[in-house]
Amino acid sequence: MPTSAPLLTADDLTVGYFLAKKAPRPVAQPLRVALWPGELVCLLGPNGAGKSTLLRTLAGLQAPLGGRLDLGGGALASLSAAARARQLSIVLTDRVEVGTLTVRELVSLGRHPHTNWLGRLSAHDEARVQAALAATNTSGFAQRPVGELSDGERQKVLLARAIAQDTPIVLLDEPTAHLDLPNRVALMRLLHGLARQTGKAILLSTHELDLALQAADRVWLLPANGQLRTGTPEDLVLSGAFAAAFAREGLAFDPATGTFALHAPTGPTVQLVGDGAPAFWTRRALEREGLVPTTSPAALRVTVAPAGGQWTSQAPGGPAEQHATVEDLLRALRLIIKNQLPS
Repeated sequence: MPTSAPLLTADDLTVGYFLAKKAPRPVAQPLRVALWPGELVCLLGPNGAGKSTLLRTLAGLQAPLGGRLDLGGGALASLSAAARARQLSIVLTDRVEVGTLTVRELVSLGRHPHTNWLGRLSAHDEARVQAALAATNTSGFAQRPVGELSDGERQKVLLARAIAQDTPIVLLDEPTAHLDLPNRVALMRLLHGLARQTGKAILLSTHELDLALQAADRVWLLPANGQLRTGTPEDLVLSGAFAAAFAREGLAFDPATGTFALHAPTGPTVQLVGDGAPAFWTRRALEREGLVPTTSPAALRVTVAPAGGQWTSQAPGGPAEQHATVEDLLRALRLIIKNQLPS
């Protein structure tokens, strides 16, 4: 959790870019944020809200349109590129051409801000490189040319380079974009552990909303109107700010489960009796079928056995029927709705 002083602060910051003829185009303002040691922060928001623009501005890759941005106790704009590279590392979505470099050689470049003018790696530097390879599970292909890697492998190598740079702040733009689900989960777990164990402040933008809600110590929520909200994931969900930021026609965020609903049930109401995992997944199936699950009495009733493995359906005035699987239950409900319930 946060200790000492923030590593980076922004006060009344305006981020954006310049259009033709140098006309400024702000995308988010005024921003007052801080990155604290030991925190994993997830920057969330819909496409086009300005997440990448904000990250590039915090990294010093583009100038803010207004406000103040401090890094390490001083104005970011006053730092040289070398000094900034010792304070902050960044991994962007832009594809970087690295020629014939091997994985290990690319990761070793992360140590450049810490070496002398000859660029020679000390034993300490070599140890940092090895630790970064191990942390990202890339040691097994350290000698392969980067050009031969898949997109997912390449993304992990770029993260390894940022870890090897060993800066107090790490910024990541969509680091999970090319990873499969197990590797996305592993990466979020790695970043959370890295922040906790090393005291680094890690800020990443992501569309992995469910993972971010589980892993982030703090969320920076940037909706389309550019009015940034910050807080713990739980506070932003319970206040309704999270659902409002991602409001879309036919798509609703369920604060009870922390997920977005893909379906908008409009069919008959079904009283669902039961709890635990079997009831949760039965509810999912009923909603996908277009039904409206409720705990209140209804003409159609479904009961889930506490341990799962058995479902009971009962139509109005009819006998209870047993079902061994959710598939069997849904098949029976379709017949009931077709034959006995009004459409």
